[in-house]
Amino acid sequence: MIDAQTLRDLVAADPLVRILDVRTGGEFDSVHVPGSYNVPLDTLSEHARDLADLEHPVVLVCKSGARADQAHTKLTGAGKQRLHLLEGGLDAWIASGGDVVRGTSETWAMDRQVRLVAGTISLVGILTSIFVPKAKWLAGGVAAGLTFSAVSNTCAMGNALARLPYNKGRGCDVGAVLDEMRNGEAS
Repeated sequence: MIDAQTLRDLVAADPLVRILDVRTGGEFDSVHVPGSYNVPLDTLSEHARDLADLEHPVVLVCKSGARADQAHTKLTGAGKQRLHLLEGGLDAWIASGGDVVRGTSETWAMDRQVRLVAGTISLVGILTSIFVPKAKWLAGGVAAGLTFSAVSNTCAMGNALARLPYNKGRGCDVGAVLDEMRNGEAS
C-alpha cells in the first residue's frame, strides 16, 4: 500500500508508473486521477493475464480501496509484479489535495448506490410487513447480505449494480486501454 503523497512522488520520479482505476466506467467518467486508466473490476478478471504482462509498475485505485484490493489479488494471482494499492483510494487522494479530472457525469459512487438500494429494499420490506408480516424477512435478507459483504469484503449488490447501463459510462475497450498503458496515453 502507498499513500497519496507517495503516489505523487512515485509518478514524478518514474514516468512509467501507470494508475489503474478499477471503478465502474460511470464512476470514472464522473471523477478520476489525472493520467489514470479505467478497467472496471468486473472486466478485469477476464483480462488479468494481459494486465499482469504489462511491464510498467501499476498503482490500483478505486473509491475507498476495497475493489482495488480485489483487483490486486487477481493481478498478483495472474503473476503481476510491481503492483501497488493507493491506500484509502480516490477518497484519500482527494482529501490529500490531489488533482482530479471531473467529467460531466454525475454517477454516484458504488457504495452510495448500494446504500440507496439496500435502504430502499429494507424500508419497503418493513412497510410492507404492516400488511404482509412475512415481508419483514426482505429487510432481514438485506441485513444478512450486508453483513456477509462486510465479513467477506465483497459486495454482490455492488457487482449487480455495476452491470447497469447507468454505471457503464463510455464502456471499456481493454485492448485499447492496454495499448494506451503501454504507450502512456492516459485521459
